[in-house]
Amino acid sequence: MQVKAADRTAAEPDTRPERRVRPPRASAPRWRSRKVKGLAYAAPTAVFVTVFFLLPLLLVGQMSLSDWPLLAGDRGVNAPENYTDTTDSTLFWPAVRFTLLYTVIVTVVLLGLALVLALLVQEFRPGAGFFRAVYFLPSALGLASASLLFWGLYSPTTGPLSRILEKLGLVDDPVSFLGSPTSALLSTVFLIVWKFAGFYMLILLVGLQRIPQEVYEAARMDGASRGQIFRSITLPLLRPSIALTLLLCVTGSLLAFDQFFILTKGGPDNSTVTVVQLIYREAFQRLNLGTAAALSIIVLAVLLLLNVLQFRGLRRVDES
Repeated sequence: MQVKAADRTAAEPDTRPERRVRPPRASAPRWRSRKVKGLAYAAPTAVFVTVFFLLPLLLVGQMSLSDWPLLAGDRGVNAPENYTDTTDSTLFWPAVRFTLLYTVIVTVVLLGLALVLALLVQEFRPGAGFFRAVYFLPSALGLASASLLFWGLYSPTTGPLSRILEKLGLVDDPVSFLGSPTSALLSTVFLIVWKFAGFYMLILLVGLQRIPQEVYEAARMDGASRGQIFRSITLPLLRPSIALTLLLCVTGSLLAFDQFFILTKGGPDNSTVTVVQLIYREAFQRLNLGTAAALSIIVLAVLLLLNVLQFRGLRRVDES
């Protein structure tokens, strides 16, 4: 009996599912891990920031605490004098006042004009794409090139603007657009507005196109006027784009240099000297890198403070 049972068991096929033995999974190579990939992607940016920002910033900080002549001379520690000597210059406070005045004028005019242009071309109508390109085209030109172009246009002897005004009978003599402090300031503001209005218009236009149309339709169905829609819907939802525009405009205006260096050279009578021009004069005309570095650190601190205040103000508005 035992033999027959054994034979029957051997004759019957085994119907149990066969277990597949998986080979041991090899661990992923280290270079394929997420952390290493992230470090590889961030390495070029980190190297760029370190070489072109952090190291120069540390060098400027060292210069601001030292007596650092540009060409030759002994270098020694001069910690507080560089910062205290900045206010002793007769041009320091006039340069600060002029830079703040220029920043306020440019920011108000640019922000208002860019918003108007963005509202005009936000809808897809015939010719809207053409006007967008025309408004944005001046921003593709370099600031130094644009300044040289306007320097030629403003020239009272060879510039076309003065001749056009004379032929129209609006003026009798050639106009010196850069001859007085007020005209030099307004002429430079016109250059900056012409160049950057299209760029800021593009930023605001992107913000306008991100506002859902359903919100506008619901407001119209409720009987809201255009002014109410603009105040209650467009401006609140456009606040992030306005904040970015305001930040870029204020920062760029406080660091103004190229346009005044080319158009006015700080004149007439040092009335258009900006803070950055003052840094340039200390470094490359008076050959005193220590005071110039101290001014640079002060400007950097002011910019950081203004940016922090702007972000806090916008955050409080959003929370309210």
